[in-house]
Amino acid sequence: MRIYRLFHRAPIRVLLISRRRQKLKLRRAMVTVKWALAQERQETKEMLDIYRRYTRGNATKHELKVANEQFVDILKGLGLGVFAILPFAPITIPLVVKIAKLVGVEVLPSSFSHPKPPAKNSSRCDDSSPPQD
Repeated sequence: MRIYRLFHRAPIRVLLISRRRQKLKLRRAMVTVKWALAQERQETKEMLDIYRRYTRGNATKHELKVANEQFVDILKGLGLGVFAILPFAPITIPLVVKIAKLVGVEVLPSSFSHPKPPAKNSSRCDDSSPPQD
């Protein structure tokens, strides 16, 4: 009787463990996407601020270059948005990204290629050197 119970309990345990593992993977993926979107949002705000300063003549060439790179990232995201409305989007988007990597073209915005937690009150165009006293 005891062997019979263990035989039937083990597959259920395995299923429960694998279900929990899949939930954790999904959570981690969602947190990664959340970080990437937060970083993209912050960079877009900085881009708009730089363009506003450029119209007034207060932006440097380096800042303008950073803003233009972010504008290209926005265009990349819009390009992928076209595939999102097509049928079979969960299949076509990863396929397009994979084929683009094989060809050597970066389709994803920069924040999605290496997402990191968004830094608060930091500027993308500032030097990361520590302040000198």
